[in-house]
Amino acid sequence: MAYAVTAKKNKGRELFFTNQLELQRVEKAEVLKTIGKNPYRHNTKRDINTNEFKNRFAYINDLEDKKDDKIVSTLIGRIKFLRWMGKAVFAKIEDEDGDLQIYFNKEALGEEWFVHVKKLLDVGDIVQVSGYPFITKTGELSLHATNLEIATKSITPLPEKFHGLQDKELRYRQRYLDIIMNPEVKQTFKSRSKIISVIRRFFEEHGFLEVETPMMHPIPGGANAKPFVTFHNALGVERYLRIAPELYLKRLIVGGFNAVFEINRNFRNEGLDLTHNPEFTSIEFYWAHHNYKDLMDLTEKLLHTLLKALNLPEILSYDNKIIDFSKPFERISHKEALTKIGDIDASILNDKKAIEQKIRADGFDLKPNLNLGQLHSELFDNYVENKLINPTFITQYPIEISPLARKNDENKNIAERFELFIAGNELANGFNELNDPLDQYARFMAQLEAKAAGDDEAHEMDEDYIKALGYGFAPTAGEGLGIDRLVMLLTNQTSIRDVILFPAMKQLKPNDKQNDEGDNK
Repeated sequence: MAYAVTAKKNKGRELFFTNQLELQRVEKAEVLKTIGKNPYRHNTKRDINTNEFKNRFAYINDLEDKKDDKIVSTLIGRIKFLRWMGKAVFAKIEDEDGDLQIYFNKEALGEEWFVHVKKLLDVGDIVQVSGYPFITKTGELSLHATNLEIATKSITPLPEKFHGLQDKELRYRQRYLDIIMNPEVKQTFKSRSKIISVIRRFFEEHGFLEVETPMMHPIPGGANAKPFVTFHNALGVERYLRIAPELYLKRLIVGGFNAVFEINRNFRNEGLDLTHNPEFTSIEFYWAHHNYKDLMDLTEKLLHTLLKALNLPEILSYDNKIIDFSKPFERISHKEALTKIGDIDASILNDKKAIEQKIRADGFDLKPNLNLGQLHSELFDNYVENKLINPTFITQYPIEISPLARKNDENKNIAERFELFIAGNELANGFNELNDPLDQYARFMAQLEAKAAGDDEAHEMDEDYIKALGYGFAPTAGEGLGIDRLVMLLTNQTSIRDVILFPAMKQLKPNDKQNDEGDNK
């Protein structure tokens, strides 16, 4: 039977796959059809995965003949390695839980099918195999296959095994291939799923109700950020992908819910770097009749719950830093952090010109016409943030950079607010919510003035939210926690793109070619 490719057409159809190795595999798929084997089956079934197989049959090693041919198991996995040894074959198959060596020979499969398999099976194919457990001469628990079916024929060869998939750009663009080739990537996203599950259960156990709020907003609100703009054809109006769910969640507190949370995506039309992606996942939660100190306690408890659930130590290594979760999280005011951690001379903190001179003299960029609170924020970003390695709550932020937070009763210049920093990154932001509708209106007006002066991230006026506050907003504390950065921390990943399955990427131009790094490169 011929297996060579003679044309770049398949029964009159132009092929998407034109590489010679791909064309050969296309031909193999056609041959499978001619011998009555569907190369793209849908009726596969397994009764065990690779990890369960290893655990269930560990006892085989203690048997005298090192096998148990009375027990037949069926597994499904992708061929990751093939070694032909005359009339016998050793292969590695991989599923979601791990990999397993399989062995089959001409006697087990029958001579005719064995010949076909030898010519048609490739690394990358997904197979269904049935057989019994045994121990090889090298001492490896394996499956002696008595039946093998090609469930899905792989057309594009996998990258060469020794070098694997190393091109970071390609890994992010073709995440499916990244997961196939790099087991540690799969484990990272399994951990991410578990982290989100633990967070959800934690809040439910503390009496919070999970809710869902709109993704498209008539007014971008809830944070200072530049939004993505879209158009609603049915309504004939512009809509904004949400930058935060905050104002809708607080409306629910007005409506009478006492504790709500939402885990979902936010969208901010901003730059990309190691800790920022234009779409990201967060949890926001609001707790009536509690204050921001209660939120700090709850957040600290959540972090310890996550460490325990993931079997992580309280002294954690991350990005060559040692982070100590065993001690109570430090709490220090924003102004104290500037002087004690940032080594800023306290005498300049009320002098705008002196602050501007220092920032520029030290080589940092600075926007013009910043108010005092914004300048304090610049000092913090430049001199403090990257020094906050152990979990630290920074409290009492300048009111000028906290347009939705409640003023402190004793000092009207500071907000009853905190942010949590770990390993030099901000993970959470929380505060006592502003529930005075007149004060909130004045804050929104000040934000409009900032926008008119050129601040394209300033908050918009939201008159419906003011109206909601007018009906009475119970004393409430609210917080947002970045899940992507939290996953980075708990899985020891230094780039946000390594914890988002499909991160934002620059669009390839028609003439750009991706290097598949495979056998066909």
